[in-house]
Amino acid sequence: MGRRGHDPASVAPGAARHTPVLLAEAIGALRPHAGGRYLDATFGAGGYTRAILAHADTRVLALDRDPNAIRDGYALVDEMRGRLTLVEARFSQLEEEARAQGFAPLDGVVFDIGVSSMQFDEASRGFSFRAEGPLDMRMEGRGASAADIVNEADEETLADILYFYGEERAARRIARAIVHDRETAPFTTTRALAEMIARVAPNRAIDIHPATKSFQALRIAVNDELGELLDGLIGAERVLGEGGRLVVVTFHSLEDRIVKQFLAERAGRGETGSRRLPGESAPPAPSFICEGRQPVAPSAQEIASNPRARSAKLRCARRTGAAAHPLGARLTRLARLPIRDKGNL
Repeated sequence: MGRRGHDPASVAPGAARHTPVLLAEAIGALRPHAGGRYLDATFGAGGYTRAILAHADTRVLALDRDPNAIRDGYALVDEMRGRLTLVEARFSQLEEEARAQGFAPLDGVVFDIGVSSMQFDEASRGFSFRAEGPLDMRMEGRGASAADIVNEADEETLADILYFYGEERAARRIARAIVHDRETAPFTTTRALAEMIARVAPNRAIDIHPATKSFQALRIAVNDELGELLDGLIGAERVLGEGGRLVVVTFHSLEDRIVKQFLAERAGRGETGSRRLPGESAPPAPSFICEGRQPVAPSAQEIASNPRARSAKLRCARRTGAAAHPLGARLTRLARLPIRDKGNL
């Protein structure tokens, strides 16, 4: 569910208008073919799904954890007359759903990571501080909200969330101010939190609001976005058939780091044999092959027409016939930081 612009041509009926970033490049890397079975892990408003289904005799299993996206996509399901299956599910359920819906082995999986324009632009969802709204940020509308974390987590945990998930240098200062101010009045709105952050940690960069990184961090924590991304990549590895293609579009460095490291390990570019201790077994055979120069970035023309595309990166790989790899500790550290073991998220 990437950060997308606006274009009525790639809209699922009833959904907010938007253009998926790097659409042509993603479909080019996915290489849909007649009779192929594909999984769109981030349905959103259906832009990627429509582009895949434009190829004759393809079938798509589309997932989204946002019930609003699922509701708005039913008209497209009807329009496609059995070629589209739409399921409310997280990335961590990708393998389970692909097998349950009869789509495994898959010919391709595409991810468009992040938060959609529809979610950002709807103030009641609480993803953005640009407009007054509840401090929510839950993609599914269930579980702990951003307000729950801000008002209940201890200062150390808040600082860790802001620093690791938002790369916020003033994390400790902001966390201290949150804990102090919430004693007087809990934080319940996006504007209240954003104004407090701007007061205690003003940003010298006039084009970036001081609360930007903190809001990103809270959203990632609320939705376990990095953990879900890793689970989705692992699931894709397990259900892609030999020759199947994995395409991932990310929007910030934390996401891209996980995808880059995952593909490097799976392609055999991780730890080398010279670094193994005596007696250690050889690494598993590569389960993916990365092709071409990567990452692929948006063109200047696309960025000019859709500024939200400026940070996007596309990485892709082709599945080999080798067995799926076990999950390594390095990837776990990138996706699930120590703060998740403290029990107060």
